[in-house]
Amino acid sequence: MLSPSLRVLLTLAAAAVVLAGVYVARGVFGPLALAIVLVIICEPARRPLQRLGWPRWAGTTAVIVVAYLVLLGMAALLWVAGTQFAGLVADYADKLRGSADDVIAWLQSVGLDQQAADATASALDPKAILELVSSLGGTVVSIATALFFVFAYVIFMAADAARYGEAERVFGAERRPVIRRARSFNTGVRRYYVVNASFGAIVAIIDGLALWALGVPAPVTWAILAFVTNFIPNIGFVIGLIPPAVLAFVVGGWPMLLAVIAIYCVVNVVLQVLVQPKFVSDAVDLSLTLSFFSVIFWTFVIGPLGAILSIPLTLFVRALVLEGDPGSTWLRWLSGDRGATPQAAARSVAQSAGRRP
Repeated sequence: MLSPSLRVLLTLAAAAVVLAGVYVARGVFGPLALAIVLVIICEPARRPLQRLGWPRWAGTTAVIVVAYLVLLGMAALLWVAGTQFAGLVADYADKLRGSADDVIAWLQSVGLDQQAADATASALDPKAILELVSSLGGTVVSIATALFFVFAYVIFMAADAARYGEAERVFGAERRPVIRRARSFNTGVRRYYVVNASFGAIVAIIDGLALWALGVPAPVTWAILAFVTNFIPNIGFVIGLIPPAVLAFVVGGWPMLLAVIAIYCVVNVVLQVLVQPKFVSDAVDLSLTLSFFSVIFWTFVIGPLGAILSIPLTLFVRALVLEGDPGSTWLRWLSGDRGATPQAAARSVAQSAGRRP
């Protein structure tokens, strides 16, 4: 019999080995995780055809088609935003240099040393901005390359999902707790992305209209970027703010820059910090601290896709490691799972044993 402390050490060691393997194989694991999430999101497309009595292959085809449309739509949005930003930087190169010179002069006037001025100049240099766009473009290209694997994974997983749907009929009460956890995970993932897409659309419309009213170039592009970056919890709006803020400074100087920053902060603080977390919490039951940490952690482990898939991956780890262990109720509650209480755990054990609590 292992002592509790030894069990904890063995668990941590096993987790470290698994995460190291995921990090090494992130080029395979990232697309695989994206394909799983896509199939989970698009799985409801199968149900209307099942109710009409259509064959299984028809429902599988519907799931695959919807997943492909989602992938292509998001890729097209990112491509449009990236190419528009690169073109605008090239068009406003001279104004960017002038704005950089103005900022340098102001920094020197308030007493900052030459190093700070040089750093600011390099940050606002059009070549540096284009290099940043190119590096982001390289990231997008690497993601696009991985989409080849995603397309293949989606086909196989959509076919397997039809078979997994029969698990409860085949195994009955024997595997009911596991099936219940899997269904809860799937439902949480779908709700999370529905909430994010809904709030992302609202934020994109408000930001786009505000930028149009201020006269910032290409407001539709930045609205698209605001929608896409909304899928990155907590820090996504900062990424979506940088390009329109730079162009606002070039076109309208400090007043327009401060106006754009103020509008983005107000809109995103109200919607993404005060309102959206309540809906996300109801959908997935994750604490705000864990949600923020998960973005950093999964981005480090599997790269840029980790930022978008951070919440589903964290939910999967919780469902796999914690939800099957009655003794982990305390840890689940700390993670934000409001249903993880001693009373709920007792009811779950009673139901699994086939008796009333």
